[in-house]
Amino acid sequence: MDWNTTPLDWNRIRAFLATAEAGSLSAAARALGLTQPTLGRQIAALERELGVALFERAGRGLVLTPTAGALLDHVRAMGEAAGRLALAATGQSQRIEGPIRITATEAYAAHVLPPIVTRLRAAHSGITVEIRAIDRTADLLRREADIAIRNFGPREPDLIARKVGEDRGRPYATPDYLSRLGHPRCWHDLAQAEFVGFGETAEFIEGMRALGMGLTARQIPVQVDSYLVHWALVKQGAGIGFMMESVGDAEPLVRRVLPEAAPIVFPVWLVTHRELHTSRRVRVVFDLLADALSLPR
Repeated sequence: MDWNTTPLDWNRIRAFLATAEAGSLSAAARALGLTQPTLGRQIAALERELGVALFERAGRGLVLTPTAGALLDHVRAMGEAAGRLALAATGQSQRIEGPIRITATEAYAAHVLPPIVTRLRAAHSGITVEIRAIDRTADLLRREADIAIRNFGPREPDLIARKVGEDRGRPYATPDYLSRLGHPRCWHDLAQAEFVGFGETAEFIEGMRALGMGLTARQIPVQVDSYLVHWALVKQGAGIGFMMESVGDAEPLVRRVLPEAAPIVFPVWLVTHRELHTSRRVRVVFDLLADALSLPR
C-alpha cells in the first residue's frame, strides 16, 4: 500500500458517515458523543482534504452532494471494516487461548514452575506456554516475555507488578562435606570452606559480604553461570551452594549448612505489561501464577 496516497483522518470520515446516515449535524453529534461545532469542523476539514463539497442544506437538514453520494458506499465499507476490526480485537483479547511467555530464573523455572504450568494447561488447554529460564532481567516492554517472576519490583512506570510473597534461601552441602568442615554452627566457622560460585566471582563475593561472610576468591574454586549446574555440583560434594529452602530441604543428598541460622529472605514479584488490562489470556495466567506463588513452599 502507498501510504502517501491515503492520508485521510478516520475521525473525519466517521463524522461524514454519521452525518450522512443521520441527516443532520445535531443527530450525528449525539450519535458520536460530540458537540455540533466539533462535528462541523471535522466535516469541513474533510471537505478541504478531499477538495469537494459533501453536504448541501435542505431546510433544517443536510443532503449529500452528488460527489458525496458517489463516495458513500466506500465510506460505509470503511465503517463496516472498522466494526469488524473492533469485534475481532475484542474477541482476540477475550479468548483464553494462544501463546504466553513466562520468564524466571533457572531455579524457579526448574523447581517451581513445572507443577504450576501443568495445572495451567489442564485448566486452559488452548494456552501454549514458553518458559524462558534466564538469570538476567527480561525486557517486558520489548515483549521478551509476557510475565516475569522476579525478586524485585519494576522500575519502568508502564509495567504492572504485584508482590505475591516471599521465599527463603539457605546454604547447603553434602553430609560428607559438612563432616569434613566439622559441622559448622555460624558463618565464622566457614572461613576455610569452599563454595560453588554462581555468576561473576566478584559479584558472588560481594553478595556474601552483604550476608556478613567475608569470602576470598581462593574459597571459590568452582564457578558456573548456570544455577542448575551449580546445584548439581553442590549435590556431588563440590562445595557449599545456595538454594531455595523448599528445594534444598527436600533434596536427600544435601543438608542445611547452618541449621540454626536465619534464612535469606527475598521477595517474589510478578511483573507484566499493560496488556494485563485487555487480554483475558494474560490476566488468567497472571492470576493463576499469583495464587500458586503466594502459597507456602
